[in-house]
Amino acid sequence: MEKVKYPRYLFGQINDWLFQEKVIIVYGARQVGKTTLCKEIIDEHPNSLYLNCEQLKIKDVLESGNLENIRAYFGEFTLVVFDEAQKIKQIGKLLKLLNDTYPEIQIIATGSSSFELSNEITEPLTGRNIKFIMYPVSLSEVSGIFNPFELDEKIEGFLRFGMYPDILGRDDSQKTTLLDMLASDYLFRDILNYENLKQPELLVQLLKAIALQLGSEVSYRELAVLLKTTVETIQRYLNILERSFVLFHLTSFSRNLRSELTRSRKYYFYDTGIRNSLIQNYNMLTNRNDIDALWENFCIVERMKFFQKEKRNANLYFWRTYQQNEIDLIEESGGELTAVEFKWNAKAKVKYPNEFLIAYPNSQFKTIHTGNFREFLMG
Repeated sequence: MEKVKYPRYLFGQINDWLFQEKVIIVYGARQVGKTTLCKEIIDEHPNSLYLNCEQLKIKDVLESGNLENIRAYFGEFTLVVFDEAQKIKQIGKLLKLLNDTYPEIQIIATGSSSFELSNEITEPLTGRNIKFIMYPVSLSEVSGIFNPFELDEKIEGFLRFGMYPDILGRDDSQKTTLLDMLASDYLFRDILNYENLKQPELLVQLLKAIALQLGSEVSYRELAVLLKTTVETIQRYLNILERSFVLFHLTSFSRNLRSELTRSRKYYFYDTGIRNSLIQNYNMLTNRNDIDALWENFCIVERMKFFQKEKRNANLYFWRTYQQNEIDLIEESGGELTAVEFKWNAKAKVKYPNEFLIAYPNSQFKTIHTGNFREFLMG
């Protein structure tokens, strides 16, 4: 199979920060394309060095603490990529030292396990780094490969199999095989090694429980009862899953009404293909009952990618009252509120959220479905 090269918008954003005396940090899950991106940057800057920090020889040199030996290893290169940088002990201190001593060398460090990399980098590199999160391929990036008609035909496949670059373009059998391998890699290579988690089966059960509750509020207490563990353990494991780019959460929006929920959370997957792998459901959309939840998850992630591409900031929430009135997504940006409902079926009836619009009279309301998603998700 000929490998498709997707134009990643982070390429331009990272290039804009090169040689500004800042260490560039690129976070992201395994297989989202960090290495490919860095090698494309290297191709544009021939005087560059790529270091795979999982290789023992490179680890030994970088962990030696001998700055002269490390500098000699760099030679005359002016741009150095530390791929999988979290594998290097005390990487934050090393990057700070290199940046302070050799500011003319541009360092790019990537990490697939942000809980390892960020913990070591946050304090040593305060004020010395620029961070980027790399997501799976976005609809905007895919649109550079497929025409609008092809894109419409592929939307169902995106919901079933996700947006990982190595998944796109393969046949369904290969997609399921690779996704199942990738899901296992998430669980057993990165996360279970973190702090030597003692209950790997609990982590898998927790992920499956979240996958089955997609689009619904999550109760730590109910999960703890279901999985026969403590609330604290559930919270800790969910935190690890978020910091390793498997899950993210939205909190409930509450400003005006006493009836609004204030402490609830909804969890989503960064990639719907990983979610479907966990519950082993790659069925066609006509044969499943979770299509609106899948569409909601997919659209929220794509909206996050869109904001990153446009360099826009927004706070994202969901909204629900004790009377079960609800809105899938609330966006707070530039002092304005936008309420959004997601429906896979363009003909589905949507109840107008009068209570919300009365409480927040200057807000807007949108319904995003398969007939109008382009502007909202791609611009």
